[in-house]
Amino acid sequence: MFFSGDPSTRKRVDLGGRSSKERDRKNLLEQTRVERNRRLWLRQQNSAVLKIQKCFRGRKAVRTEQSKVREQFYKIYGKHCQNVDRNSFGPDSNFLYQFLYFFKAENIDDFLVLVQICRLLWWSVQDNGDVVKLFAGVDYSSTRALVNFRVKRFVQACVCALHQNRNQLKDQLLLTPEELNVSAIPLLEVLVLLIDPKLPWSCKIVEYLIQNNAVGLLREIILTGKDNAENYFSIGKGSSLERVLIAVICHVGQKPCICSQINPRYSFASQIITIPFLWHLFPNLQQIFAADDLNQCYIHQMAMFGQNLINLLPKDISTEFPSHACMLGNVLETAGIALSHPNCSFDMAIDLAAVTTFLLEALPSVKTSNSRESPMIAEDDMTGDNEVMEIALDRKLEQQIYNAINPRFLLQLTNILFKEISSVNGSDYGPNDRDVTAVDGVCGFLNVTFNKLPLERIMTVLAYRTELVPTLWNFMKRCHENQKWSSHFSNDAPGWLLPLAVFCPVYKHMLMIVDNEEFYEQEKPLSLKDIRSLIIILRQVLWQLLWGNHITSANSVKSVPVSSASKGQSVQTIQQRVSIVVSELLSQLQDWNNRQQFTSPSNFQADGVNDLFSSQAVIENTRANEILKQAPFLIPFTSRVKIFSSQLAAVRQRHGPQAVFSRNRFRIKRDRILEDAYNQMSQLTEDSLRGSIRVTFVNEFGVEEAGIDGGGIFKDFMENITRAAFDVQYGLFKETADHLLYANPGSGMIHEQHFQFFHFLGTLLAKAMFEGILVDIPFATFFLSKLKQK
Repeated sequence: MFFSGDPSTRKRVDLGGRSSKERDRKNLLEQTRVERNRRLWLRQQNSAVLKIQKCFRGRKAVRTEQSKVREQFYKIYGKHCQNVDRNSFGPDSNFLYQFLYFFKAENIDDFLVLVQICRLLWWSVQDNGDVVKLFAGVDYSSTRALVNFRVKRFVQACVCALHQNRNQLKDQLLLTPEELNVSAIPLLEVLVLLIDPKLPWSCKIVEYLIQNNAVGLLREIILTGKDNAENYFSIGKGSSLERVLIAVICHVGQKPCICSQINPRYSFASQIITIPFLWHLFPNLQQIFAADDLNQCYIHQMAMFGQNLINLLPKDISTEFPSHACMLGNVLETAGIALSHPNCSFDMAIDLAAVTTFLLEALPSVKTSNSRESPMIAEDDMTGDNEVMEIALDRKLEQQIYNAINPRFLLQLTNILFKEISSVNGSDYGPNDRDVTAVDGVCGFLNVTFNKLPLERIMTVLAYRTELVPTLWNFMKRCHENQKWSSHFSNDAPGWLLPLAVFCPVYKHMLMIVDNEEFYEQEKPLSLKDIRSLIIILRQVLWQLLWGNHITSANSVKSVPVSSASKGQSVQTIQQRVSIVVSELLSQLQDWNNRQQFTSPSNFQADGVNDLFSSQAVIENTRANEILKQAPFLIPFTSRVKIFSSQLAAVRQRHGPQAVFSRNRFRIKRDRILEDAYNQMSQLTEDSLRGSIRVTFVNEFGVEEAGIDGGGIFKDFMENITRAAFDVQYGLFKETADHLLYANPGSGMIHEQHFQFFHFLGTLLAKAMFEGILVDIPFATFFLSKLKQK
């Protein structure tokens, strides 16, 4: 700018309308706030420093005081407790008070003093026999609070000392009570002595131990000692550590118990029963745990937590020993003993089925592929859970689980749950709540078991040694006849699917073994009347799963309520499995009906096959097209013919322009029709086979027969070649007594290229179907089943 001649400065104007005073005020407020925060931070810092100093001074003072008390203790009672007598444990003595005040589990001198105290205590009780008088004197009621406090602290000190020094004591942890000369046994025997359920303070002591995670410490002690367990299996006597566990396990759940609610994370079930091969270490403990009342108590506790049970278990020892798998193995090993009790209740069996189902579901699957997944589930609907990631369990642990789910266990479980409903055959009333609970318990367990174990080892037991098939059939029939079956179709819950998921594979297994006389004349395992009703129910269910649910979800604008991700995946998985097993069973029943008709073929056909379905079935990779492949019996034969004709027409239309330029012309001798056709046509590509094929016949003199092949000669060629190829004299096929054809097992002895001939005949039959030429070949039923991969 140029100089204007005015020496004064211009007044600055804030276009925002704020004055300089206002700007200065805001800066001042901001500076004040920053200073205030800085002073607050300094005060907090100084306060923290003071607390830390005070804490350290306090701890230092405590350590100093503990050292003084320790020295005083040694002067009075001796460093090796040589001045201690039975009166030292009484309420008027400061012996335990002083010791518990300075005791540190990591201090080796304190540990040795504790071991000597435990020896003296054990000997005193052996001499006198009354541990209550030893601690409380004559009147326990007047010194109850003091005695309980001292015993609680003393027992906790013993557990902490064992845990702290477990690595040094690992060779002693599984010794028997006779080995009092080693350090671990006196501690363990005193624990047995002081938590005896008969003692008046027993509840208070065990409750205190569990609340302070003493059971978790015992778990780590056991895991340390189990590596040397092989050295003690031949002894036959119970170890001291086993006696401690028996004392704890017998206390929990007993009627005199007055313990408050225990955190399930610190409970005996969570911490101890999750130890691998627990009963191999402690066989006597297994017998105690399997006792009727005790087992029922623990199994009920586990069942109350439901699916959350897995989250309450301690950290896995390793990937090969997950806690839930170890718990499952231990529970199953005692389940057979518990179920064999005469007084085993219905509720106990229900709880056991629920617990084993939860734990089995969490196991890695035995199957390593998705080969059995239904094509009905679209790729977009597949969840990550369907991709089975193989996590290998320890081989011995896996074997423990699989061996426990044996025929005896399956027989006991199903008999207990079905004994009250297996005799119900009437249909006047629908199933009651108890029936539903029993069926849900058995089917929930078996459905998971089918996915985890090899089927062949359990199917025969379920089919022929239990009443599973007739009981489930009566249940389903009563639901259907009382209109309680179809009402479940719209529900999101999978409960109504579980009976089908179990019934179908077991009944299918039975049908693979029975002969014609048993099925048609003796009507085993189900009557023909029941089978007719079963076919209708299965047809309705399968059509609803494969098509009805698809249409409903496609047309529904309303969103489906989601309960939980896990439940949604479970529903989808069960629906997928049921659609497979139901279609397999219906296909097998249709084969029986084709062999000797006992019901109308229309009973296998769905009622909802309309123009919409037919139009979609023509198109590859649609839901209707997949249904046509998986369950063709649902679609009437005339509809299948129309769909097939429409598919052929669409293929011809796509290959129409190429067919015009096709030059597939062949000269065939009538007396060597099969050999000539094979030599000239076997190398045709798929596209060439779809095109036009022109045949010229050559007579026995080598002269071409008159006529132009406009389709009629090719049809004549097809009739002649099939007549020649399927003639039993040619050697490729044989016939049954009913003159039905099947492949000749000895065809290779007659024709060197017999496999190539069979493949070529299949190609010719496909060409006949493509061209709409009817070829009447009476194949045997078993041969057709083989062609359909049955």
